[in-house]
Amino acid sequence: MIGSADFKASWSALQDQTQQQLDRLLPLATEPPTRLHEAMRYACIDGGKRLRAILVYACGDLFSADPQVLHVPACAVECMHAYSLIHDDMPAMDDDQLRRGRPTVHVAYDEGIALLAGDALQAFAIEILSNHESLSQLKTQTQLKLVSTLSTASGSQGMAGGQGIDIESIGKRLSLPELKIMHEKKTGALICASALMGAICSENNEIEQINNLKKFAKHLGLLFQITDDILDETSTDQALGKTAGKDKAHDKPTYITLLGLEASRKQAMLHHQRAQTYLEKIGGNIEFLTQLNQFVLKRVC
Repeated sequence: MIGSADFKASWSALQDQTQQQLDRLLPLATEPPTRLHEAMRYACIDGGKRLRAILVYACGDLFSADPQVLHVPACAVECMHAYSLIHDDMPAMDDDQLRRGRPTVHVAYDEGIALLAGDALQAFAIEILSNHESLSQLKTQTQLKLVSTLSTASGSQGMAGGQGIDIESIGKRLSLPELKIMHEKKTGALICASALMGAICSENNEIEQINNLKKFAKHLGLLFQITDDILDETSTDQALGKTAGKDKAHDKPTYITLLGLEASRKQAMLHHQRAQTYLEKIGGNIEFLTQLNQFVLKRVC
């Protein structure tokens, strides 16, 4: 069971665990094609909050999943997230120079390798979910559900679709419902998939619990995006580990541009409270996830 008495220590331990498993699963940089494998590892290892992987572990723990089964889904979702960051940072998208406190992949390598590294990480995430031996104890239908959950959350109805709306919305003023839809896809879909994948790895779940988990994760995803928008406006490159103020520089619609700083903080509080309401409906040992929900809010409130 994940410890909850010391949240920071538990979070740090799960980060280290994710790091170790990514290091174990990813192709070695010495294996051909070496430069591509090096770029894949550069994008995935050493850095990041690991929120998505931690959600896999925490929600799996909540539903009493075998901890050994959770490693591959946790790494798969981190690989999918890393792919999205590589492509998001490229000149055709945000043209960013800094990610996780160091040069972005296309700066450290080149645009061609960065594009391929993102493609390869996306494929690798599905590959390990499909055939890694550690998932052999799961039913075939359960394994297919893991693949379907991650791929759907990453495609045109999820993360990629949200990014598409983001690109189309540059210079435009979206309504609050339109902005929510964009962020539910761009950010929230993968966060929701992370929570669900942890639960899917267990047979000890009920439909009502899964529905409440989806709603918890949906509001957590919106909370995370709102706090990201606030930090982009108020923080520094050094504190963020990425370029601050880039949303305003690119004239992108955000909660800040639509509502202003204080109203955005109120929206963050609202989604934090709603996430907690649905989490409590699930029941069980929710203390770690309660603290995680609070941790995301405390980034700005």
